[in-house]
Amino acid sequence: MSNDLTLRQKFITKPMLNWVRKVLPTMSNTEREALAAGTIWWDADLMRGNPDFKKLLDTPVHKLSDEEQAFIDGPTKRLCDIADDWTTTFVDKDISPEIWDIVKKEGFLGLIIPKEYGGKGFSSTAISEIVMNIASRGSSVAVTVIVPNSLGPGELLMMFGTEDQKNHYLPRLADGRDIPAFALTSENAGSDATNMTDIGVVCYQTYKGKKTLGMRVNWSKRFISLGPVCTVLGLAFILTDPDHILGDEENLGITLALVPTDTKGVTIGRRHIPSNQAFPNGPNQGEYVFMPMDWIIGGQERIGQGWRMLVTALAAGRGIMLPGMSVAGMKVAAFSTGAYGRVREQFNLPISRFEGIQEVAANIAGETYKMDAARRLTLQALDMGEKPAVISAIMKYHATERMRKAVNDAMDVHSGKAVIDGPKNYLSSAYRGIPIAITVEGANIMTRSLMIYGQGSIRCHPYIQAEIDAAQNEDREQAVQDFDDILFRHALFFTKNKLRATFRAWTFGLLSSSPVDGETARYYKQVKRISAALAYLSETLMIVLGGSLKRKEMLSARLGDVLSELYLATATLKRFEDTGRPAEDLPLVHYACQTSLNAADNALHDVLRNFPNTILGWFLRLQLQPLGVRCKLPKDRLTTKVSNTISEPTAARDRLTQGIYVGEDTELFRVDEAMRLMVELDPVKQKMRKARIRDADEALEKGIISENEAARMKDALEKVGEVVRVDDFSLEEITGKPAKGKKAPVKRPVKRKGKAA
Repeated sequence: MSNDLTLRQKFITKPMLNWVRKVLPTMSNTEREALAAGTIWWDADLMRGNPDFKKLLDTPVHKLSDEEQAFIDGPTKRLCDIADDWTTTFVDKDISPEIWDIVKKEGFLGLIIPKEYGGKGFSSTAISEIVMNIASRGSSVAVTVIVPNSLGPGELLMMFGTEDQKNHYLPRLADGRDIPAFALTSENAGSDATNMTDIGVVCYQTYKGKKTLGMRVNWSKRFISLGPVCTVLGLAFILTDPDHILGDEENLGITLALVPTDTKGVTIGRRHIPSNQAFPNGPNQGEYVFMPMDWIIGGQERIGQGWRMLVTALAAGRGIMLPGMSVAGMKVAAFSTGAYGRVREQFNLPISRFEGIQEVAANIAGETYKMDAARRLTLQALDMGEKPAVISAIMKYHATERMRKAVNDAMDVHSGKAVIDGPKNYLSSAYRGIPIAITVEGANIMTRSLMIYGQGSIRCHPYIQAEIDAAQNEDREQAVQDFDDILFRHALFFTKNKLRATFRAWTFGLLSSSPVDGETARYYKQVKRISAALAYLSETLMIVLGGSLKRKEMLSARLGDVLSELYLATATLKRFEDTGRPAEDLPLVHYACQTSLNAADNALHDVLRNFPNTILGWFLRLQLQPLGVRCKLPKDRLTTKVSNTISEPTAARDRLTQGIYVGEDTELFRVDEAMRLMVELDPVKQKMRKARIRDADEALEKGIISENEAARMKDALEKVGEVVRVDDFSLEEITGKPAKGKKAPVKRPVKRKGKAA
């Protein structure tokens, strides 16, 4: 067959293929499966250097069905009415029977389960909205709803289960007869699930009076949410066949099974205390637990496919639950910080007027708008049937990290109010729970440094995966034929991106087209410029470093940052168009786009500064950033406008914080009410400030304000005082130990019905 090779194939393609084989990194089966998981979507456009904005802007907005909206207005609101985080965390120290009752009876455990199995079958958008509402009341109850509807037995059964498994388990999971948990993390494996120490051995054993083919499994898991209360455990383990009962292969790979927790040898029950949160979480163990083969999710044919099944499920799930929960935390931070800054005064001025506070508040507001936009766009993709693995990784990392920053900033603005625990503190629970979100479903450091760009660079490229497949083809001559089909198309693709990136850099993108007119057009042009630079630079690094790029985690992380920020910026632009381009939102749009494009431009600059070949790095800087970083951070004037957006009762503030629960007996309601009163009475307050008088009675006595104004001001200031006040406790309440002869009182807030924001 070698005689059939053309001269081009012999002297160009074949040597190039041999070079590719030498530089390719070794890739395990689990890495291949992770790369193959899910789909590519808008991320591919951004990685390929010439994004098609028509595709983005034509993506339909998913509208909630009447049934979904009714569920949010009804059961979700009723759950939020009783889901007081202080009571759950510090009084009950557990999810109360009252909460469990509504969660089960109203179908919260089956939001993702299709209606034919007794579930709700809701859209991704609806589930995210439900999670946001609940999470704004506290993370413990939210986790109780999230776990059964994310990575766990329900989702895996829907995607991979046999019909018998679906028919048996899904109705029981939907109505709460079974409580699910998923046991993945081994004691010594952490994020490296492929090195788990939980082992199953294929064997025969008498089961229910019959000789049965199955597995004898030993495991020790930890950090398992809902583990202490679950009745059915999804279990990941490595299955082995030392006696070759099934065939010649001994190590069969990661396998997933469903285990009823009342099975002999299963130990369930002890608890962790995750960052002082009250949701059930704990270790579990199994000792020589026998499982028939039909306990494997998907049946015996799914042996060894567990990792592929897990990463496929994560490709979608990571784009729903954690982003919904994180954006809820950011919205609470924006809602409360703007209002509190307006009513809290220092030096006879609202602290929202201080530029230091404005800088922090603007960042909270701008990042909240941006991440909510990205949440919406990701949900649109999911509801179209996409399973965007790279985008889900972007969302997991950036939503949780930006929630951390937003809540930290909100804590700073609230100062002493935020550090004193009690029923009046609406920030401390989110603050304590942040490390959990950062850690779960792939630790953030690993997600940023390995997954976002590592997966995106291959999955989103039009040719690299096919070239890798050709290089790994054991039929060397067929490999040359396959590689030849791709090589020259790839070379043309590289050349176009090089020319495109250079032209756009030297013209600063100003000659690029934009799909819209007006103030946001410039951002589309900058996205095109940076996207072309990312595509060209990524290719160049692969040529220079080959397989060693996989180990250059700092470079990989920065390239992932470029891709991520482009996604967040374009999501912001898409949201602005979807909502009818409201002029009041423009400060938020400008702030969000400018901060993301500056971050992308800076990340690009840092890659060029640290380019492994110094001389080539210098030429690349001349090509791609001849005048350095050109996208600048927002000016102070814009920062002040954005800060004012959340410290006044504006329509933009209402849109920004829509989707969180603000019941009439919540502290969020009280701080918002106080803010609205103080804004309404601002002319009265201005007269008092001008006279250097703080007391309403004194102002009335001196004729500065009227009797009606004085009465209204006193009422408003009383409400402000209640908002600023913090909780205090007796020693007996804190320790739970009563003084001699007395029963320790418990500080439990009164629960009354509220209304959703």
